[in-house]
Amino acid sequence: MTSFFSSVLENRAPKVSVFLGALISLHCFSLISVRVSAQTSSVFACDTTKNPEVANYGFCNASLGTDARVADLVQRLTLQEKILFIVNSAGSVSRLGIPKYEWWSEALHGVSNVGPGTKFSSLVPGATSFPQVILTAASFNTSLFQAIGRVVSTEARAMYNVGLAGLTYWSPNINIFRDPRWGRGQETPGEDPLLSSKYGSSYVKGLQQSDEDDPSRLKVAACCKHYTAYDLDNWKGVDRYHFNAVVTQQDMDDTFQPPFKSCVIDGNVASVMCSYNQVNGKPTCADPDLLAGVIRGQWKLNGYIVSDCDSVDVFYNNQHYTKTPEEAAAKAILAGLDLNCGSFLGQHTEAAVKAGLLNELAIDKAVTNNFATLMRLGFFDGDPSKQLYGKLGPKDVCTPEHQELAREAARQGIVLLKNSAGSLPLSPTAIKTLAVIGPNANVTKTMIGNYEGIPCKYTTPLQGLTASVATTYLPGCSNVACGTAQVDDTKKIAASADATVLVMGIDQSLERESFDRVDLILPGQQPLLITEVAKAAKGPVILVIMSGGGFDISFAKNNNKITSILWVGYPGEAGGAAIADVIFGYYNPSGRLPMTWYPQSYVAKVPMTNMNMRPDPSNGYPGRTYRFYTGETIYTFGDGLSYSKFSHQLVKAPQIVSIPLEEDHVCRSSECKSVEAVEQSCKNLAFDIHLRVQNKGRYSGSHTVFLFSTPPSVHNSPQKHLLGFEKVSLTGKSMSLVRFKVDVCKDLSVVDELGSRKVALGQHVLHVGSLKHSLSVRI
Repeated sequence: MTSFFSSVLENRAPKVSVFLGALISLHCFSLISVRVSAQTSSVFACDTTKNPEVANYGFCNASLGTDARVADLVQRLTLQEKILFIVNSAGSVSRLGIPKYEWWSEALHGVSNVGPGTKFSSLVPGATSFPQVILTAASFNTSLFQAIGRVVSTEARAMYNVGLAGLTYWSPNINIFRDPRWGRGQETPGEDPLLSSKYGSSYVKGLQQSDEDDPSRLKVAACCKHYTAYDLDNWKGVDRYHFNAVVTQQDMDDTFQPPFKSCVIDGNVASVMCSYNQVNGKPTCADPDLLAGVIRGQWKLNGYIVSDCDSVDVFYNNQHYTKTPEEAAAKAILAGLDLNCGSFLGQHTEAAVKAGLLNELAIDKAVTNNFATLMRLGFFDGDPSKQLYGKLGPKDVCTPEHQELAREAARQGIVLLKNSAGSLPLSPTAIKTLAVIGPNANVTKTMIGNYEGIPCKYTTPLQGLTASVATTYLPGCSNVACGTAQVDDTKKIAASADATVLVMGIDQSLERESFDRVDLILPGQQPLLITEVAKAAKGPVILVIMSGGGFDISFAKNNNKITSILWVGYPGEAGGAAIADVIFGYYNPSGRLPMTWYPQSYVAKVPMTNMNMRPDPSNGYPGRTYRFYTGETIYTFGDGLSYSKFSHQLVKAPQIVSIPLEEDHVCRSSECKSVEAVEQSCKNLAFDIHLRVQNKGRYSGSHTVFLFSTPPSVHNSPQKHLLGFEKVSLTGKSMSLVRFKVDVCKDLSVVDELGSRKVALGQHVLHVGSLKHSLSVRI
């Protein structure tokens, strides 16, 4: 549907009157509405008013607990009927009054129509489209992550009530942005396991937490994906369907798994999706250690495990992991898979049971997990209009408050990377003419990235800037590939304008699912255009980069004529308004990079297929992400400027922490570099750090306080890692006290070579801004 829509409305905002624009969009929506079919028919499971006999079924008795209701339902079904409920397009069982249900809906950064479970129509023509996740993550604001989740779930419920959406959303994507070339890095919260964990658990809580008294009830069901060590799509002929990620146990436990663990344990997510790739020779969707062992066994998932779409088919047909399709079906179900996105299990499970590869109890277990999730969503409670969220409808989608939150999220995420004196913020009264140049200066759809829906409306960068000052606009290139730049014309408008804004970067044509980049430079003649325009410009030159991944923009960073640089991610439906808010100083930028920006030389040295996080001096491998990377950077994780200066002062922090060990512990008699982070030594072992943060400038603004630690160099530990972050809001010249509670075993531990958590003994250095504090951990 998105391709249909974009063919009617081009990616550039049309220069038409508002009235004509409204007519075009109404025409589009009426065309689209013809193609809409409802997610839920007017048949609702356990609707006793329309179907009185269902009142006799135990599974329709709301006074029973979920487990008892599910058990009653499962024992009523034949094997063939059970198999209808282990695929995403679940069938109906009319003899029991159960309608069909489509499990696959998406809500990465707003309700999306990418999955078949959700449609837009004339009734609900669009939904609030928030910034792509990588930009929201740059806000480092956990309450914002949760607030966005709450809005998205409200709009999802509203659409469900009018038959346009499902209740199960396969979001968020919490994979680690390990390599800057990855086409899907834009969907993730970045490269840091702690930030990814906090983002995942907060967004999940926002989506799922119900206003009912019963904490097991779900507003909608979220899903953390793609489990695990999935971060390569298609690079130089290596694709995700064939890739075997070779991962050390140490990297697995200190980089790839923490976001998923937090999603299940802290977020109480209702689902985890296994990925296409293999990990150490086994397809993740067929690995009983990863699924039944870790997700369900160790982390105690309360919900269902779903495959990425067709990944069971992929490990049979593409990876040739089993000899027969029946074996593939059996392996997946026995590993702990409950639901297959695709039709593979629908086609081959019955034959697997008949061949003795699987018994029916394993299928009972899978459908039990699926039905329990639907029970918690109220799917088996009759007509949704009579339930808690039953009054929500079209009026609750795209409300002014929701749209304002999309603008606020973009403002909070935008990162100011460079700012020479006298450049930003621009004065809207002093600037009489503004030159606006670049292939992304007047785009619409580019701003919402992928896994998108249809937004409520768009404000392009040009529209946002033109709302404050008079502008002259030229795209400079016909698209982001920028085969030929209009250098002379753009130089002319920059030479006569009081200031110039260049909106450059890329879009989904150059980074997306199934498409990784091969280099880190701005495409085509973009660097030439930027440099020539800057040379000719009369006033300040502001370079705006719109992208998911980072770039080697050292040419611009080191060019004195380019006075400011902003990274704006893919900033969502209100992106243009947010960009203007920052440029004109209506909003003081506070975003910080959630990923490292590497030089172009990095991609020559580092194959995308090398999963190792840690550097290897023996072959010159430089490692990955700020935690381990030893080479030069263009910008690093956590970089970002403000229009204010903030200072930090340490008020309280211990100098020594002692770990209690039993008398006969081996480390009492022999020298140990680390001790196991076990419960008896760890109980209540925590301390507080208090900091005074001051805004020394005249502008009010928010500031992210990062607490990093450099552990002793044992077990190949990170050179630095994030222990915590807090976003504080300070008026000009004011100060505030920020407190961090440090859990010694959780925060000061490192993962050893075998994947065990150990507390490193010796000197730990805590960093906040330019402050450093030494802390001795001993026994």
